[in-house]
Amino acid sequence: MSLAYAECPQDVRDSLAAQYFVDAIRDGDTQHATRLMDGKDLKSALAYSMNYEDAKTVSKTSRNVRSIEVEDGIGKEKDETFDCLLKTLEKLLNSHVAGKKNTPRRNPNVTCWKCNKKRHVQRE
Repeated sequence: MSLAYAECPQDVRDSLAAQYFVDAIRDGDTQHATRLMDGKDLKSALAYSMNYEDAKTVSKTSRNVRSIEVEDGIGKEKDETFDCLLKTLEKLLNSHVAGKKNTPRRNPNVTCWKCNKKRHVQRE
């Protein structure tokens, strides 16, 4: 704006920048609301349009929120099932890790990149 409108006063350049910003907004509702706000500078137009977008997003998501009713018996059964699945997963993970430690390496010629010795890697 400073280079394109060098002869214009600063307030005119600020107003033009705000107008160009409003024209570039893709969402029609946000553009219309920001235009009605009649911002005199780019900073106020940007702040208003961001607040408008936030409010619009929150109002869209808050319509779909419903309360959840939890019955005591069902919640306990789900917790017990989850605990059982978690224990089973831990057993499988422990057996998998133990099995990996006992398996030989696929490549016996592996060389450590740090000390250049064979049959081990740096993390070991």
